[in-house]
Amino acid sequence: MRNRQSYTFREDLAKRLKDPTFKKAWEESEAEYLLAKRMIEVRLMKKLTQRELAQRVKTSQTQIARIETMSANPSLHTLKRIAKALDTKLILNFK
Repeated sequence: MRNRQSYTFREDLAKRLKDPTFKKAWEESEAEYLLAKRMIEVRLMKKLTQRELAQRVKTSQTQIARIETMSANPSLHTLKRIAKALDTKLILNFK
């Protein structure tokens, strides 16, 4: 049996961030990543499937999946509807 090396996401990310091209792309997509990550976390805490959330938001499961995989650029109106469906607040911030 061969030994398999394993490493964490953080270790892999730290390695990849040494590449300037990757680092720039990562930084440009950070807001989308943080939004998707938090949306998934809250949805799972509420024990909702993508389909159930979509029904509450009055959109498609496909649209929820696209937002969660950072393949969509949801409007502020859509994000507000998602926040309401998740019984949470949408907080926007500039740093």
